[in-house]
Amino acid sequence: MDRTALSGIRLNMKLGVPDMKLRKTAACFLASAITFAGLPLGASAVSAQEMKAPSAILMEAQTGKVLFEKNPHEKRACASITKVMTLLLVMEALDSGKIGLSDKVSVSQHAASMGGSQIWLKPGETMTVDDLLKATVIASANDCAVALGEYLAGSEEEFVSQMNSKAKQLHMNDTVFKNCYGLDEDGHVTSTWDIAIMSRELVRHPKIFNYTKTWIDYLRGGKTQLVNTNKLLKSYKGITGLKTGTTNKAGSCMDATAQRNGVSLIAVVLGCPDTKARFSSAASLLDYGFANWSVAVPSIPKEATNPAEVRNGMEKQVAVDVDSGTSLLVPKGKGGAVKYQVSMQKGIAAPVKKGQVLGKVICTLGGETLQEYNIRAKTSVEKISFFSVFHMLLLELLMK
Repeated sequence: MDRTALSGIRLNMKLGVPDMKLRKTAACFLASAITFAGLPLGASAVSAQEMKAPSAILMEAQTGKVLFEKNPHEKRACASITKVMTLLLVMEALDSGKIGLSDKVSVSQHAASMGGSQIWLKPGETMTVDDLLKATVIASANDCAVALGEYLAGSEEEFVSQMNSKAKQLHMNDTVFKNCYGLDEDGHVTSTWDIAIMSRELVRHPKIFNYTKTWIDYLRGGKTQLVNTNKLLKSYKGITGLKTGTTNKAGSCMDATAQRNGVSLIAVVLGCPDTKARFSSAASLLDYGFANWSVAVPSIPKEATNPAEVRNGMEKQVAVDVDSGTSLLVPKGKGGAVKYQVSMQKGIAAPVKKGQVLGKVICTLGGETLQEYNIRAKTSVEKISFFSVFHMLLLELLMK
């Protein structure tokens, strides 16, 4: 409501004028004000004090930029969020061709003996990798996670060793895995920071979304129903996954991924008091991210694409390419304020190899570096030598 309308309401109230239209307008205004006052803090801000989860993080998936954190390196149990690493190793094996979705896996006694969430596999039962993946992702089946691990590595013990090796490779310094499914075990710990890192790696394999976005599916010819444990699939716009987890030691945990308008977010909360709190906490983080951040296509300066000068080479210049495939993450409405600086190496000397980094395009906003894009040699340039000059002259003579 504008100031003129408000002034009219106050004036008519003083004069006792029974203007029904203005009274209705005032009533609507007051109702709106009361409703707004009763709402929680808007998505424009989120604080550690208001976050119910004792540990939380919000990361943008493409750039890895952390948008919110609360005790991000606190080591905690993570329940079935553990399976994110299990799934990462499985997806890597699938994409490399090491295994296939149609491969048949014979269930071991060990895999069938798992407790907690399961689909009650029987020793000797045969299932495809595809079906085991469905059950692991959708129903968080511990028995199926172990069956997959054994199929990839020969034993769960060896598979867990590979999980820890991958964690080290990704610099997940807060993490130690003791099993591949997430039931409480002494020393089995991670952090929201590390979970965001491995989740970012997992979503680089888009086939995982075929499972994480599925609400209901069936196995065993329709006899076994799988219902996704991620209730945000039914209520949150743009949700794409990823994993839930609950144990007595870990509390209620959530690793949520979502995408809107090119922005891909990862929200992780550990140790929530109940299921409702984990979903609301994850949703509030996602709301904050989508309300305040957007992606912008980088505007690469023309000078960055000019051929680079080469000293002592068979060619005086080399054509270049700019690695600008990753979009820029910027506060909403600030895309036009990004500044671009081209920094080229001075005195580039031959030999130059194709793909060699010759410089950078540095993107900044308000003095903060948002992204750096490498400028690379498009072709190779040999170093000038007696033999190369002789060879060139010989070719010229032969062509005359």
